[in-house]
Amino acid sequence: MNTRHLFAALAIAVSSAVYAQQDELSQTFEWQNHFDRLYQESGMRYHFASQQPRKFSTWQKRFRTELKDIMGVSLLERRLGDFKPKAQFVNREEVDFGIRERWIIWTEPDVPLPCVILRPRNLSGKVPLVITPHGHSLNTELYAGVYLSAADTALVRDGERDIAVQAVKEGYIAIAPAARGFGPTRHPRELSSNATCSCRTLLVNDLLVGRTPIGDRVWDIMKLIDYALENLPVDGRNIIVTGQSGGGTATIFAGAVEPRITISAPACAFCTMSGSIGTIIHCECNYLPGIMELGEMSDVAGLTAPRCFYPICGQKDEIFPINEARKAFAEVKQIYRKAGAEQNCEMYEGSGGHRFYKAGIWNFVRAHLK
Repeated sequence: MNTRHLFAALAIAVSSAVYAQQDELSQTFEWQNHFDRLYQESGMRYHFASQQPRKFSTWQKRFRTELKDIMGVSLLERRLGDFKPKAQFVNREEVDFGIRERWIIWTEPDVPLPCVILRPRNLSGKVPLVITPHGHSLNTELYAGVYLSAADTALVRDGERDIAVQAVKEGYIAIAPAARGFGPTRHPRELSSNATCSCRTLLVNDLLVGRTPIGDRVWDIMKLIDYALENLPVDGRNIIVTGQSGGGTATIFAGAVEPRITISAPACAFCTMSGSIGTIIHCECNYLPGIMELGEMSDVAGLTAPRCFYPICGQKDEIFPINEARKAFAEVKQIYRKAGAEQNCEMYEGSGGHRFYKAGIWNFVRAHLK
């Protein structure tokens, strides 16, 4: 065997040994066990179920402050606290269920957010306001009854996702905004490829400056409330936010930090974090840096108390498992008992999967209007 062949044989032998060692090591590194341990060891400084704080108002105040910090909402408030949304009318059409208008509403000086405003015909006096943030979809107007394909029609037929239309049929004014990072607010790269969203692009740029997609979308909801109270005949005592999937996530966090929201009804988004976004693949927009050092999803939802919280869950939802949702809801119930508002917290379970369920929500809303 010449020298070249000898070195080649040695290289193959060394490579085989290295691969064998790596394979052996990979079998000893259990990803899920590792992260389960990290979740269990996380600080969860405001986890209500384990701490049972004596002074409820202090718990809420401190937790809400830190939550707004990691969301980036505190940063937005400091820099844009006096910002008043401006709006540009686009078009108006009469449809079978009422009047549908398209507007562009600036939620930051350089963020034009497309919105559909739906209102009943023959409106008299002030009525409740319903804001309906949507989930991951190319069609940002689906909730407002705009269907661009047979697939859109099926989503509404099988998943009852025409949420803003449902609200108008109840006699309310509805705003169906494009979620930040979707539709016209996608990055040019995702626009050119017609990707569903720019959630990852939004996340990585936000993190560099102390912001998050969840915080951005909650801020948009807060500014839409500002706009509606100033410009629409809405009753500020009755502001409802409800959306499905990613829109449900925005609903949960908006209710936690925006006290003007009187009813929060997230659909197929409420669960434990450790048992959903921590164990199942989800979009990057679901994540907040260090959230479990503060608490679980039940604690975030508890910041809504004593205002109304009504999670809507699917018993066959594969990405927000129902057993984990039930576990989280049991903890939220503890918080509402402490707040003396147990009657303002209910959970609806639909028999299907990851979709919207209108069967229970509007009865709950009607029962809790002021």
